[in-house]
Amino acid sequence: MTRHWHRLAGGLALGTGLALAAGGMAHAAPLLGHQAALELDAAGTAWLGTSTALVLLMTLPGLALFYGGMVRRKNVIATITQSVGVFAVVTLAWFLAGYSIAFGSANGLFGLSAEQIQPYFGSFDMLLLNNVTLQSANSLLPGIPEFLFISFQMTFAIITPALITGAFAERFKYSALLLFTLLWTLFIYAPICHWVWGGGFLGSAGVLDFAGGAVVHVNSGVAGLVCAVFLGRRKGYGTEPIVAHNPVLTLIGASLLLVGWIGFNAGSAGAANDLMAVALLNTILAAAAAALSWKLIEVIEKKKVSLIGMLSGIVAGLVGITPAAGFVDPKGAVIIGLVSGAGCYIFSVWIKKLLRYDDSLDAFGIHGAGGLIGALLTGLLATTTINSLSEGANIGTQAMGLAWTIVYSAIGTFIILILCKFTTGLRVSESQEAEGLDTHLHGEALEAP
Repeated sequence: MTRHWHRLAGGLALGTGLALAAGGMAHAAPLLGHQAALELDAAGTAWLGTSTALVLLMTLPGLALFYGGMVRRKNVIATITQSVGVFAVVTLAWFLAGYSIAFGSANGLFGLSAEQIQPYFGSFDMLLLNNVTLQSANSLLPGIPEFLFISFQMTFAIITPALITGAFAERFKYSALLLFTLLWTLFIYAPICHWVWGGGFLGSAGVLDFAGGAVVHVNSGVAGLVCAVFLGRRKGYGTEPIVAHNPVLTLIGASLLLVGWIGFNAGSAGAANDLMAVALLNTILAAAAAALSWKLIEVIEKKKVSLIGMLSGIVAGLVGITPAAGFVDPKGAVIIGLVSGAGCYIFSVWIKKLLRYDDSLDAFGIHGAGGLIGALLTGLLATTTINSLSEGANIGTQAMGLAWTIVYSAIGTFIILILCKFTTGLRVSESQEAEGLDTHLHGEALEAP
């Protein structure tokens, strides 16, 4: 979902021509800089609609169950409700201004020209989705109705802050979560999305990110690490057992994530074509390879294979292949999976223990580390036999894009946390944390076993 869309644009515009009728064209609203007249690609539209549903499935119920099964019984409802709250806030934030900031074409602002602004910021032309019509398409995908493009991109925006919640599970105030999510979506996610996918300076510089290695995973992982360090550790962390309430829920959630990730990666091809096919296969291969490499290290260290460990390995592989899915061949996908599984284990277990930060559900250990590994290996393994845009791919350019993402996400997240601290507050009281968030924050609790 990066510069490869420009390659698709030409083919789709010449494809199945159910465009506007001549009379309709006469009454069509003027197109904005980022828009093109819709040249409907029926097959591509059907596939992207299916992919949108699959990606939405990743958050609700996929991630909600994945995280919900790993927390303690007293915090299950609170953890799942975080994903529900993120869904609601991000959906409206994307409608309000997120899409416009991420994918709009800049106009002159504050004495700066459009050319000076466009590398860093979209526009305010589509606030409340004004100027989006049934006849418009985003110029990245002229064969897809813009309303569908908006919906597909919205599902990516939803899951990104939802991933962050794993870093501060079991100790974050719900009012703070809602405010944090709103500010983070508009001021962190949307600008970085523009930099890479919306015509910004990172995409123009040749940074390859097929479906969100930097935009989604490194971005959320770094933000999660900042949140975990800023909040401090959970009560009893490191001194008493903190045991997953229900690994079976985590299995169900991980399975839904695996299926939904097909929409995430293969949907980012933007069409029902050969690129979609290889991205789909690469996604499954990387997940399987990472599960095995995670398992191998776990067996060597602990002499046992945990269910949650295997599931974490699957997710690690999915994260690792995300930036590379449409740029590498299947051999490259297996390599990325093997390295991601091992690398994410090291970050989630060894490095976390060494540095003693409490990344509750390994948002950084899996998404931050996996995104970094996958993005860097994209620069090494991308091949023109899969995607012509792989020409010139290199680790240096990838590292530059990651550096911008890390610095902006870390500093921006820190500022937002400070704003939340002095408005809603951030952390629940010690008594609430000890007794559990389900009852105190939501007035609900699971029936005692």
